[in-house]
Amino acid sequence: MKTKNVLIVSSLLIVLFVGLVWFNQSQKSAQLEGLPNYTEIKGTIQTTLNYDKQPYMGLDDAKVKVVIFGDYKCPACKNWEIENFDKFKQTYVDTGIVKLYYMNYAFIDRDSIMAASAGEAIAKQSNDSFWQFHRKLFENQGDETKVWATPDFLLEFVKENVTGIDYDKFKKDLLEHTYMLEVKEDYKVAGALGVNGSPKFLVNGALMPSSNYEELAAVINQEHSK
Repeated sequence: MKTKNVLIVSSLLIVLFVGLVWFNQSQKSAQLEGLPNYTEIKGTIQTTLNYDKQPYMGLDDAKVKVVIFGDYKCPACKNWEIENFDKFKQTYVDTGIVKLYYMNYAFIDRDSIMAASAGEAIAKQSNDSFWQFHRKLFENQGDETKVWATPDFLLEFVKENVTGIDYDKFKKDLLEHTYMLEVKEDYKVAGALGVNGSPKFLVNGALMPSSNYEELAAVINQEHSK
C-alpha cells in the first residue's frame, strides 16, 4: 500500500512538473507573438561596417575609433556599462582620444531585436537622446530569461526616460518596425567581423578578444601613440 501511494504521489508530481513547463512555454510563446525575428526582416543589407550609420560620441578627428557591440538584454553588457562606461568616457572620449560608436548585436531573443529597433528609432532623431536611452535601458534591464522588452514596455519606458525626441514619431517607427532592417544589418556586419557574443569591442577595425577594460585600454593607448 505504501509503495502504491509513493507511485501515485510521484506520478502527480511528474504531471505537475510537466504542466508547469508547458504553462511557462505557453506564456513565453504568447509574449513572443508579434515580436520580430531575423528571418521575417527583409531587405538589402550592407555587410561592411559604415561608421556614419551608428550612434556616436566624441570628436570626429579622434585618432582611435572604438565600436561597442551589445545586446540590451545581456547582463554582461549591463555590467560593463555600469562599471566601466563613465570611466571610459572621461578617460578616452572626453579627452579627444576616442570616437565611440555603438552597434547592436541583438542575439538573445526577439525582444532584443525590439529593444535595438527602439534605439535605432531614437538615434535617427537625436544622437544625444540615444545615449539617454542606452544608459537608462541598461539601468532598467529585465531578466535575461524573460521577455520584457516588449513594445508596451518600450513605449512607456521612452515616454518616462528619454527627452529631445518627437515621441509620436518614435511610437510610429517602433510599432511599424521602421528600423528593423538596420538592426539586422548591424547583426550581420558584427558577425562578419567575428563578433559572437557581447559586449565586444572593435578598435580601429580590429576585434578585441575579450571585454576586459585593462586590455581594451592598453590597445587604445597603443593605437593612440602610433
